[in-house]
Amino acid sequence: MKHIVVLDGYALNPGDLSWDGLEALGKVTVYDRTPESLVVERSKDAEIVLTNKSILSAASIAALPKLEYIGVIATGYNVVDIAAAKERGITVTNVPAYSTAAVAQLTFALILELCHHVGAHSEAVHEGRWSSSKDFSFWDFPLVELAGKVLGIVGLGQIGQAVARIGLAFGMKVIAHHKHPERDKMDGVSFVDLATCFREADVVSLHTPMSAANKEFVNAALLGTMKPGAFLINTSRGGLINEADLAAALRSGRIAGAGVDVLSSEPPPASNPLLGAPNMLITPHIAWATAAARGRLLSAVVANLDAFLSGRSINVVNS
Repeated sequence: MKHIVVLDGYALNPGDLSWDGLEALGKVTVYDRTPESLVVERSKDAEIVLTNKSILSAASIAALPKLEYIGVIATGYNVVDIAAAKERGITVTNVPAYSTAAVAQLTFALILELCHHVGAHSEAVHEGRWSSSKDFSFWDFPLVELAGKVLGIVGLGQIGQAVARIGLAFGMKVIAHHKHPERDKMDGVSFVDLATCFREADVVSLHTPMSAANKEFVNAALLGTMKPGAFLINTSRGGLINEADLAAALRSGRIAGAGVDVLSSEPPPASNPLLGAPNMLITPHIAWATAAARGRLLSAVVANLDAFLSGRSINVVNS
């Protein structure tokens, strides 16, 4: 029986899901969280290691002679040294597309909150503002209607396409900047270059993977081309944005607002420039975390491992 170690199981399963499917495949040890300094100690007797954010470096992999398989409990797999695993003949898998609906949903939750400030207006009502109002209605912020506005999407993969469909349902005009426009063409979506996307959109939403080439590509120069009333949304990767430049754009009123679910460092240090920036919504990396999405993720993790143990590996990222 294989020994399976889950290095950081709490985020996936804080107690509302079952590990039964995994336990049917081997002896399972689950740790809530594992710092990099304890990865080797906790994994030394395991043939199978599952990780979400715990780092498996080349040094860690070299120190784990029994290791045969690394299952990433996520879509992104930058926490694993893929080259070192491949050199050792260790299979590495990930889970693509499990959170598409959930991420698209949060994307529009951020957009709609920027449009109507539902939370702030509800708090005002509970504080007695409506009860004491001279009028039947009041609002503390400009209220924005999405119909007829331009939604600019950077990255029209599965999540970007889901966001586009919601935008179209709201009556928005949808434009997109994408590496593969012919492969991923979509009714109702026009492809444009990056500069046009930022210049013409009333809402820009980022749905592109992080790479060395696009790190902090959203910077002062690009933000400076946006409409003054525009919103920027990021539910992709925090490192896509130069956070100091975005904070400056918000403080100067250069753009009207922003909403992000990801930051360059998570959890963020108190010095992160976006903390306290005006018209800035920040959620704590929750887009992926609906119960339904986490259930799909766990099922896919089990399916990946079951396939590996049966000699027919799927979702391999280092083949």
